[in-house]
Amino acid sequence: MIFNSLHMAIIVFLVAAAIFAASPLVIALLIAPRARGGDYKMPYECGVKPYGPAWDHFAFNYHIYALIFIAFDVDILYLYPVGVSYRSMAGWLPLAELTFFLFFVLLAIVYFKAKGVFTWPRRIQS
Repeated sequence: MIFNSLHMAIIVFLVAAAIFAASPLVIALLIAPRARGGDYKMPYECGVKPYGPAWDHFAFNYHIYALIFIAFDVDILYLYPVGVSYRSMAGWLPLAELTFFLFFVLLAIVYFKAKGVFTWPRRIQS
């Protein structure tokens, strides 16, 4: 293999990229404030002193809602490229494919509703 100007350019750009990525970290280490006392280790809550325990646990249902939101959000995210690419297509086939996809998204929502996933249970105080 012959080392030519293309290889040199690749090496120069890799080194420049590494320097560009590492420079904010080094600069932050050099000029960042080094406070150690007072409220430094307290959790930050919009400038207000925290009330109650700092590491309060969320109910498991919150995580279920977050996962369902992400799943449906990703499904709906697929609609944008479909709309962009189907604009140039002619006929009823693109509409049928989109309706087929939306039918299954709606079927998943109906299934989750029937299973009671969308009902937020009340916490029983003892």
